[in-house]
Amino acid sequence: MTTRPGNYVIVHRDDAKNADDALLAEAIRRRRTKAGIPDSERHREKWRLALDMLDEVRGDWELPDLPVVADAGYGDATGFREGLSERGLAYAVAVKGSTTAYPGDAVPRRPPYSGQGRPPGPAYPDPHTTLRQLALDEGRSTLRTVTWRQGSKTTRNNPRAEMRSRFLALRVRPANRTIRRAVDGSLPECWLLAEWPPGAAEPTDYWLSTLPADTPLRELVRICKIRWRIEHDYRELKDGLGLDHFEGRNFPGWHRHTTLASLAQAFCTLLRLDPKAPAPA
Repeated sequence: MTTRPGNYVIVHRDDAKNADDALLAEAIRRRRTKAGIPDSERHREKWRLALDMLDEVRGDWELPDLPVVADAGYGDATGFREGLSERGLAYAVAVKGSTTAYPGDAVPRRPPYSGQGRPPGPAYPDPHTTLRQLALDEGRSTLRTVTWRQGSKTTRNNPRAEMRSRFLALRVRPANRTIRRAVDGSLPECWLLAEWPPGAAEPTDYWLSTLPADTPLRELVRICKIRWRIEHDYRELKDGLGLDHFEGRNFPGWHRHTTLASLAQAFCTLLRLDPKAPAPA
């Protein structure tokens, strides 16, 4: 800020920006105070929140370490997949077909040393590609029809309402700068599962999974597709038990509401699993 004769002030652009930032910060503080948000609460990506919840479940609830399934909103986050592997948890997560990877049999090589500078480390000689391209290169000849569960809608061609489609499974090495490599420069290997329905020009859905390499295709499909159970429970939470009916505007009220809705859903689930229950929940 610079003062000049004549009772006027020249405000530099940086000063104006700082003033705007201060006003914005004060407005945010007032809104947080009104909503009852603790000062310690800050934004965290949802995949980090998911890892936090898994840590709580494993540490306090003493539940077994079962494979983790998730949609592409989590699966596309490399940090989420790395976090699961660091915790020793297998996963089967949906990802986009544009996710980059090498074939499972790709081997890094150490380029020849010219004698100048630092010796080069091992690297893959060929550029990485995408999961979509790896599936297309494999072709339709490797597709297998798999039935993973029985649905509820019967048709003339499907009187048993079997949920089935065509799949292929490949061993791949996802490629990303943040993925940790072994001493020899190799990237971790995992499953790529691609769903390629009849009549489709290319695969429609992709999953990455760290289930064991000897996992049968049908089991791989079943676990990748088991997320329908989560969607069912979430729909029950929202529509049947009022999770999305909350209209409050404060931090404690939201947490009380979600806790009560979750407890109600857990109670209904226990009733469904109880063979002595007088009626279905």
